Amino acid sequence: MEKNTDASVDFARNVVNTTFGNISAKGVEFAKQDILDTLGTLLGGSTADAGKEVVELAKEWGGKPESTIMAYGGKVPAPLAAFCNATMAHALDLDDTHATLPVHIGPIVVSTAFAIAQRVGNVDGKEFITSVALGADMLSRLARARTYPIHKYGFMFTPLYGYFGAASAAGKLLKLDESQMVNAYGIAYAQCAGNVQVNIDDEHALTKRLSCGFAARGGIMSALLAKKGLTGAQHSLEGRFGLFNIYQRGDYDHDVLVKDIGKVYEIDNLSFKPYACCRQAHSYIDAALQLKRKHSIEPSEIDTIKVFINELAGRALCEPFELRCAPKEEVHAQFSIPWNVGVALAHGKVAIDCIQKENLNDAAVLAITKKITAEIDPALEGQKLLAPEKAVEIRMKDGRVLTSSGTSTPKGDPANPMSYEELTAKFMDCLTFAPKKLDNENVKKAIDMCIHLEEVKNVGDIALFLS
Repeated sequence: MEKNTDASVDFARNVVNTTFGNISAKGVEFAKQDILDTLGTLLGGSTADAGKEVVELAKEWGGKPESTIMAYGGKVPAPLAAFCNATMAHALDLDDTHATLPVHIGPIVVSTAFAIAQRVGNVDGKEFITSVALGADMLSRLARARTYPIHKYGFMFTPLYGYFGAASAAGKLLKLDESQMVNAYGIAYAQCAGNVQVNIDDEHALTKRLSCGFAARGGIMSALLAKKGLTGAQHSLEGRFGLFNIYQRGDYDHDVLVKDIGKVYEIDNLSFKPYACCRQAHSYIDAALQLKRKHSIEPSEIDTIKVFINELAGRALCEPFELRCAPKEEVHAQFSIPWNVGVALAHGKVAIDCIQKENLNDAAVLAITKKITAEIDPALEGQKLLAPEKAVEIRMKDGRVLTSSGTSTPKGDPANPMSYEELTAKFMDCLTFAPKKLDNENVKKAIDMCIHLEEVKNVGDIALFLS
């Protein structure tokens, strides 16, 4: 097999040759929104379990002051800063998703880009946007090319592909050449990991939150080592023992992987979350909120509630069912359709703090979740449940049966987008969970710089304003 037959060469060439002018106007806006959104979710997750602990450890280690630990302040080596920031940004599961793929982008790619931008110094907004777009593109293309469901082989796509996305973003800002980028991917492949075991049944370990941090750190290490001249596998993606043949048993589509690479960038397809839980629960929340508002539902008037799911959602978001209805830990609530439907019907909103451990004994919510059952609908098999035709059915004590479908597209989807105003409001909600009060003027400056990022001369200033 010749070197140029591996798709890693296509990606390396794309990283080297892509300029800001290659990114569509839509892509530029999505990149800016993703940067703003990721910074907000980082602040929100900064005091969540896993967030504060990794920061404590990083500060114990110390090291060369290169890149900022946001929310807390202080600088540490770039890989360590990215590890902390990505972990915090993913902790609440409030971070971005791809509109059609089960991956998160921002925690890994944006955290990587900020860490390297500060290490390099004087990176302008256009360079930064380009690096984020490239990282998002590779991570998403790897996910799109696979031809099997997420649970088949047990690997979690976000961290698994995130090492490569982080390497792309870091490599662009470090100005690696094509050969160095191929090596960076090979070095990334030597590290990449991430399994679904942490997120099934009653496990839901905090390593789910750490996984984005591992990927950001690993991608940065890969790019820095490649710049030093170290080599990695030259066929990291499609080689005999490459990513797609080892981790994924050959279940992928090469044409999908590289189609229109350098012409179409997946940053155009990002989706943002209004609720701090798994994206597949969002349509059920929207449906429950719609029914509550339309029919002025009072919880005491509800007899029974049924949610319609497919087998995948049953395993991921409804099993074990008793635990999903009465979560013991934050992560159980984040990955529960019954809990979030209960919150929506009890309170008419699903705020960030509804998943916090001290709120998991909310009597009003628990009274509703006791009335919920889940039914597998054969018509939903194969669907991703972002917008099921029939999502929630509520039987009222007066005999009425109220049925709602999921919205055609959940709020935050490219077809139903969140505005800058909504993303800013979300940012400010997240800000209330920061470990210390940040200067209001600095926060406003950081938000404004994100919205007008292509005009910014040094993006490293944003990190300083938020620490």
